[in-house]
Amino acid sequence: MLQVLLKEVNSFLSSLAGYIVILVFLIVSGLFSWVFPNTSIPAGGFANLQPLFSLAPYIFMFLIPAITMRSISEEKRTGTLELLLTRPLSDLQIITGKYLACLVLVIVSLIPTFIYYYSVYQLGTPQGNIDTAAVIGSYIGLFFLGATFTAIGILASSLTDNQIVAFIISLFFCFLLYDGFTLLASVNVWADYSYILSKWGIDYHYRSVSKGLIDSRNVLYFLSIITIMLSLAKLALNSRKWE
Repeated sequence: MLQVLLKEVNSFLSSLAGYIVILVFLIVSGLFSWVFPNTSIPAGGFANLQPLFSLAPYIFMFLIPAITMRSISEEKRTGTLELLLTRPLSDLQIITGKYLACLVLVIVSLIPTFIYYYSVYQLGTPQGNIDTAAVIGSYIGLFFLGATFTAIGILASSLTDNQIVAFIISLFFCFLLYDGFTLLASVNVWADYSYILSKWGIDYHYRSVSKGLIDSRNVLYFLSIITIMLSLAKLALNSRKWE
């Protein structure tokens, strides 16, 4: 599994596309957090990173599918998947290795945003006037969100040998699971069930964790979604043996 992880990370970082994906994420998040007046942190007048954490899920919807789309679909297209399956690795080890590799890249893309915290810390009046605990909670929420979107992306990549199709499938399911239940709950036909319905969406649990509420139910929710997605990806990979 470690070999698969290292191979995927090296493959991504050895290509120009890998750096472009990370660079685009940093540019877009930087523009919305510091430049555009409607969302910028200085224009808000408060020493917090809320603009970043509010916009990051939607940036992730494009960034993470771009990272994961080639993980398995490219192996299928080039025929190297069969070669990989001949190695002494189980389907679960292959899926987990590729998942962890993509998750590492997501984390790498997040690390430079720590400078935003340092900047707000220095610019606050008085200096250091920022809720550090809330920022830590928000980063934890963003990590779980990224881990969940990555699992969805791995599943999408396992379903097709076309990277673009994998990207679109992943983007669709990330949006559906993040905002779909919230939008559905807003329709005035569910009465008392609207709140319960909204709790099925990723958005509800992400916002809960971002407030610093590291509740075991929220963690269990994210871990359950990740497990389900990776299990389905393993099933999709294993289905090739039945053909």
